[in-house]
Amino acid sequence: MRPSLYEHAGGQAAFLALAAAHHQRCLADPELNHPFSHPGQHPEHVARLAAYWAEVLGGPPTYSTTAGDQSALLRMHAHNGIGMHDLGRRFVDCFMAAIDDVGMPDDPEFRSAMRAYMEWSVSDVLIYAPTDSIVPTDAPMPRWTWSGLSAD
Repeated sequence: MRPSLYEHAGGQAAFLALAAAHHQRCLADPELNHPFSHPGQHPEHVARLAAYWAEVLGGPPTYSTTAGDQSALLRMHAHNGIGMHDLGRRFVDCFMAAIDDVGMPDDPEFRSAMRAYMEWSVSDVLIYAPTDSIVPTDAPMPRWTWSGLSAD
């Protein structure tokens, strides 16, 4: 049986390294810097981001049992207004570069699955960018596999 993307990437330690590298890349980006450097950011942001990505990509349910659910995550990123698409592209670029930074597997199928996940994730968040958008209260936690979004 094929391992999950989480397992293939190297487990929790790999996702913690990925979240830290991604955060540093976002801080270094002149456009992404502001949302990643504001003083109201949760003190455990990097660990929570790692737990979220790990859970979505096949790891344990640490994020949903300790930090919140999908609706809370969407609300946290909602209502920023239109014009966020360039930030989304930059976010994906930083994610893919951070995968390189931490030495995650270099195989094309893994990289393709990870890029597809992050592009989907960014578009899912951007749906709620308009200031008048309504975030659902029961959004399911996504599960991403080698072949994309899982219906399970």
